[in-house]
Amino acid sequence: MKVGLAFASSIAVDGAAALDICRRADSLGFESVWGGEHVIIPDEIVSKYPYTADGKIPAEPDTPVPDPLIWLAFAAAAAPNLRLGTCILIVPQRNPLILAKELATLDQLSGGRVELGLGVGWLKEEFDALGVPWERRGARNDEYIEAMRELWKAPHASFEGEFVNFDKVTCSPRPVSGNIPVIVGGDSKAAINRAVRLADGYFPGEGDINRLRDLLGRVRQAAEEAGRDPASLEINTMFGAQMADPEKGIAEMREAGVDRIMIPAFFFAGPGGLDRLDEFGEKFLPIASAS
Repeated sequence: MKVGLAFASSIAVDGAAALDICRRADSLGFESVWGGEHVIIPDEIVSKYPYTADGKIPAEPDTPVPDPLIWLAFAAAAAPNLRLGTCILIVPQRNPLILAKELATLDQLSGGRVELGLGVGWLKEEFDALGVPWERRGARNDEYIEAMRELWKAPHASFEGEFVNFDKVTCSPRPVSGNIPVIVGGDSKAAINRAVRLADGYFPGEGDINRLRDLLGRVRQAAEEAGRDPASLEINTMFGAQMADPEKGIAEMREAGVDRIMIPAFFFAGPGGLDRLDEFGEKFLPIASAS
């Protein structure tokens, strides 16, 4: 089982801290490091955050949320063995041609280590502030992924869709392998269908093991109904509540069919954080990586 360090960019905001946590994670044997995204946090939020009981985002307006791609690019050279992922990038908010260029550039510079974890967004007020239409953001997201993949495949690419149109253009550099793995986040039926239809991996927000088992069962059923081998969809899950008993949590996640657990870096924030990271890595990474 792979072990990633999620939301590292939100606890290691300054340059020295970013390099420290990535070097430490790399040396301990973490497989990947991940950054999240919100361009802005509105002062007034009516939208409901989907992953808390009260619908409130667990952040203050001035909680640091660095741009994940810039943060990952800064950290990439310091940790040459870590894969570099977003958890998540809100793709419908971005220009797909610029995003294709940014992701491919980072992938080339890092030797093919980039993974695009994405979501369609839950915060309407952020879309409004950015001037991006909230309606049909799911369809916009899916088309953006298709368009970026065309740009990554070969020069002289063309695409004609509802939201994106270009004829014989070349976006260079392209990803090392000709593509960048896409991981779809979300617990909804739409997110499950999107993952089955266009993604390499799936990343639910659900952390309760019993509800997670049920959710992953629905993912496998959706894949089978679509004629896709469920094993071809890599399962990534947050490892938060399980930190109360990591060894038990690792066993449960493995039994549920999880391929990568994502440890929230918030557990390693503050005084003594890197020491706690060392302790976790030395004690539990060998258990997770054992076959």
